[in-house]
Amino acid sequence: MIAAYLKYLLRSGNEHAIHSPFLFELYTQVISAKKDDNPDYVALKSLRKELLRSQEEIAILDLGAGSRVNKSNLRKISTIARNAEKPAKFGRLFNRLIQRLQPQTILELGTSLGLTTLYMAKAKPDADIITFEGCPETAKKAQHHFDSSNAANIEIVLGNIDHTLPETLKRMNKVLDFAYFDANHRFEPTVRYFEECLPYIQNDSVFIFDDIYWSEGMTQAWEQIKAHPQVTLTVDLFWIGLVFFRTEQVKQNFVLRF
Repeated sequence: MIAAYLKYLLRSGNEHAIHSPFLFELYTQVISAKKDDNPDYVALKSLRKELLRSQEEIAILDLGAGSRVNKSNLRKISTIARNAEKPAKFGRLFNRLIQRLQPQTILELGTSLGLTTLYMAKAKPDADIITFEGCPETAKKAQHHFDSSNAANIEIVLGNIDHTLPETLKRMNKVLDFAYFDANHRFEPTVRYFEECLPYIQNDSVFIFDDIYWSEGMTQAWEQIKAHPQVTLTVDLFWIGLVFFRTEQVKQNFVLRF
């Protein structure tokens, strides 16, 4: 991971490396923007602090790549918040992206405690957000946080995403505008989830893949996704990768600082 990050630092650029007018505007006004004055961020920051202090333990059912540290099925809320939840700057980025792109249908593969979900939900309260979680106890905690935050536009789909994703895609019968893939951090499931979602995209859809350098398998998945003929624009921010399908866009892959 350290070697991959050093390579990323050497390859990455800023707005001066961007030749796409669409991406230049998105990068300068949304991705690299430092807008912290959103009142929703204050409440979510407070919730994060609360979770990081919590010593409550819940039983974890891990259907993904799993933890590399704790082999027990009991885990403290504070540990989950520290290790499974994305740092706040990514939640704020997703919030800004959704405010800018205005997606109506949003999927999140991997709910965890629901912090990232809330950043997305607060960005567009009238959007339909479907989030997938395999662990019943974690989903129960996330639902509590959604209810406490008055986020009524979120639906949790509980179960193994291998089964629930294709079933839900067929059931929702909608165009998929925005998807965040943060579930099974392995090559085959990541590529499969991507391909299952592809038939539902529209020209302005965006997919975000988490931890694209987490393992060799995830990096291979990222490279395969970048090469897909329907993908026209990708943005490598090291920790996450953004994928666009704009047919008017010349195929380009960017590595940018975040």
